[in-house]
Amino acid sequence: MKPFISLSTYGIINWVAVVLLLGCPWVSFSGEPGFYTVGGAALFLPLLFGWIEFIMAVFSNNKHGFIKQMPMEMHLFLDVIIGSFLLMSPFIFHFSDKVVWPQVLIGGLVFIAGAFTHKSPFTDKYRHHLPEGQLQSVDSE
Repeated sequence: MKPFISLSTYGIINWVAVVLLLGCPWVSFSGEPGFYTVGGAALFLPLLFGWIEFIMAVFSNNKHGFIKQMPMEMHLFLDVIIGSFLLMSPFIFHFSDKVVWPQVLIGGLVFIAGAFTHKSPFTDKYRHHLPEGQLQSVDSE
């Protein structure tokens, strides 16, 4: 499948995911207090992944990154791993009876953004970059 999310749009989605992950435990979804009262993995995983996403967003090599040292291919690969783990976490850690939708929705957003962005290792064909002057075999393609 072809990637349909541009790197500029991805940068915005990434910062929105950071804010959602770090803020979702304290937001009320059903008139009750946020799910920070559940504690355990329900609270810890969004905060952990939110901080990891924040660090990756600051260091990523795109228009919305500040330090521009982390290759986008690595960032997108880690987003797919983080998104899939966050998507499955309510069922792995058995807190799906208390809270499920914030983890599933944000995990799905991070997963889809990481998988279908330009330069993603899951949708773009990897091209070998050889230093100038080196030969490459035709059989390697």
